[in-house]
Amino acid sequence: MYRSHTCGELNASHINTEVTLAGWVQKTRDKGFMIWVDLRDRYGITQLIFDEQRTAIDVFEKAKTLGREFVIQVKGTIIERESKNKNIATGDIEILVSELHILNEAKLPPFTIEDETDGGEDIRMKYRYLDIRRNPVKNNLLFRHNVAMEVRKYLSNQGFCEVETPYLIKSTPEGARDFVVPSRMNEGQFYALPQSPQTFKQLLMVGGMDKYFQIVKCFRDEDLRADRQPEFTQIDCEMAFVEQEDILNMFEGLTRHLLKEVKGLEVAKFPRITYDYAMKTYGNDKPDIRFGMKFGELNEVAQHKDFGVFNSAELVVGISVPGCASYTRKQIDELIDWVKRPQVGASGMVYCKYETDGSLKSSVDKFYDQEDLKKWAEVTGAQPGDLILVLSGPANKTRTQLSALRMELGNRLGLRKPEEFAPLWVVDFPLLEWDEESERYHAMHHPFTSPKPEDIHLIDSNPGAIRANAYDMVLNGNEIGGGSIRIHDKGLQAKMFELLGFTKEEAENQFGFLMNAFQFGAPPHGGLAFGLDRLVAILGGQETIRDFIAFPKNNNGRDVMIDAPSTIDVKQLDELHIQLK
Repeated sequence: MYRSHTCGELNASHINTEVTLAGWVQKTRDKGFMIWVDLRDRYGITQLIFDEQRTAIDVFEKAKTLGREFVIQVKGTIIERESKNKNIATGDIEILVSELHILNEAKLPPFTIEDETDGGEDIRMKYRYLDIRRNPVKNNLLFRHNVAMEVRKYLSNQGFCEVETPYLIKSTPEGARDFVVPSRMNEGQFYALPQSPQTFKQLLMVGGMDKYFQIVKCFRDEDLRADRQPEFTQIDCEMAFVEQEDILNMFEGLTRHLLKEVKGLEVAKFPRITYDYAMKTYGNDKPDIRFGMKFGELNEVAQHKDFGVFNSAELVVGISVPGCASYTRKQIDELIDWVKRPQVGASGMVYCKYETDGSLKSSVDKFYDQEDLKKWAEVTGAQPGDLILVLSGPANKTRTQLSALRMELGNRLGLRKPEEFAPLWVVDFPLLEWDEESERYHAMHHPFTSPKPEDIHLIDSNPGAIRANAYDMVLNGNEIGGGSIRIHDKGLQAKMFELLGFTKEEAENQFGFLMNAFQFGAPPHGGLAFGLDRLVAILGGQETIRDFIAFPKNNNGRDVMIDAPSTIDVKQLDELHIQLK
């Protein structure tokens, strides 16, 4: 037995008990006649003491050789600690060591294994197994485990069955790029790694499984950023004999359960807003509603004077920034420079200070009088002391720019508080979006999303106006889940493929297995998938998913720890019938 207890469970009630501990040396303090060692494992830290007067000489001498991250086993007696440490659970006691066994020596690690480390991100990713020993990363992984356990508990109690679906599937042209896997036994043919188990969960509904879920790895070969990895994990769910309301209620329940069990919070309201309202009011379809700054469209009150920039714009739109009328010209110029960055792309910005005395002072006073500016304040909801910021230009582009500014100001003003949680549903997305380059429609979600029943009559006359029977759950400005009611009628599914530009042969080649299944009695069904990585990060008070993944990739999609991707042996390439240029 390597240990009788862990390094985090001993306290004053165990005094005079003989124990065996094992773990890593966090640090040592050698006073010559006495040596203290902090012993660490996953559960905590226990202080060891080697006393020249009370410890056997061979054990004492061996303790002098210990270095950071040595793996050791000790036996000894729990005694009361003279200088107690209230910052750790074991701070009232220490172990007077009688036996010491060095299980493995360790090189000096390339960074300190402490909460506040001196290691940069690159070096910590290269030695990720060392980084996991640090409390912040270890606790994130334990937090992720707890979230996953609560998901399984809730869904199992609601009658869902966890079913595994294949990882080696057929490549499809829709969506992001697939990761492809060559088949050795089928020359010139390839599997794809799934971007989601979409078609399989629909087939499970045809198979009568009724309520399915899976915590599943998915793969997309796309450019990366802070909240995106080439492999990611979904909480994938599907239900049969349901309408949209059934699904929204079910997964509101899951989210409430997680917030209560994991964060100890009760959330009563899940507002529902339409896609059109979200875009018009917040400039994006995943708004953070923890703070205000709703958009105010100013065309009617700003395009009647001789200010050509506004007069020529498709949209003039502004926000009211609370309490910021006191901003200096330097602070405002910095914001103007921020929106003119290539990442945002605005050509400029107009501002108006609503002073506490009720007067208004703008950067375009030569064109607008006080009555005009008061109308700006009314439309944007500004109060005395607020700062009104206005952008103009093409409608979609300008909304996106103002949305970025709104989120940046939310961060700067401390309005996006990680301990606050504001979920909502966004519904009534467009079913299709027109792509100018390919001159055809693309599915806003995926080809299996059902139109709103009341919009099906528009399929032939005005397909761009059809709303999808789809919904996204948004939490704190991040989409954490999305889904739809699926098409379960073969004829409607064939029509959808036609709208998306598939020939009958292409549709049959790609999705014939699903269409055939629909002929054998497909029930009405729908579902939703949560992004587990993102959900865990947000519940953990962060928006970057990397620290909640045990072995993440960097921004180039590389695992710098194992050096992947890498070249493979020519013999393997020959077996796969692949010839490199």
